[in-house]
Amino acid sequence: MDRIDKILKLLISAYGDRTPARRLEPVDELVLTILSQNTSDINSRRAFQSLTVSLGGWDRVAHASRARVAQAIRAGGLADVKSRYILGALQYLAKQAVGYDLHFLKDMEMWEARAWLMRLPGVGMKTASCVLLFSLDMPAFPVDTHVLRVARRLGLVAPKTTADSAHLEMERLMQPEDTYRCHVLMIEHGRSTCRARNPLCGLCIISSQCPSYNKLKA
Repeated sequence: MDRIDKILKLLISAYGDRTPARRLEPVDELVLTILSQNTSDINSRRAFQSLTVSLGGWDRVAHASRARVAQAIRAGGLADVKSRYILGALQYLAKQAVGYDLHFLKDMEMWEARAWLMRLPGVGMKTASCVLLFSLDMPAFPVDTHVLRVARRLGLVAPKTTADSAHLEMERLMQPEDTYRCHVLMIEHGRSTCRARNPLCGLCIISSQCPSYNKLKA
């Protein structure tokens, strides 16, 4: 059994299996993920709800003033920056033949679909990968700070691997059908046990697979 399979089985035994609970439209996921940058899930969802309730459809948002959009998403933090990204992305989409329907990306190779999304303002590797994984059921592996920390400590990626490089390295390790559950479970493990400070190594379900265990538990 591959080591990543052993790790995944242990994570499932600790936290339970994970399957996609929702599938937003890709453009919805795009905006929500931009809003989630550098804030909590609760705050980003509040900002998303405020934006959609106060301004309605994406075409109305795209033609709103930046100040109006910033006001609507204030709960998500960094409203001035995120409003610029959201407007830039939506205005770019409005000029494309496909408009706000991004389902055409499903017909592309994953690298091609991710590259297309990364042309949009404020869309980097992680945001593009979230859209592909959560909305289009493509085996992209988003890497946030929790995933990167856990992956480094487990030796799945090298200690100095960047987040962008880790996306591709983790995808090479994964069976496509396991991508979603592994991503979500690594985030959960990073938040609850493999914390940045004072990791709970003595309670870690995957300590037997962790080359950092002896160093961190001291």
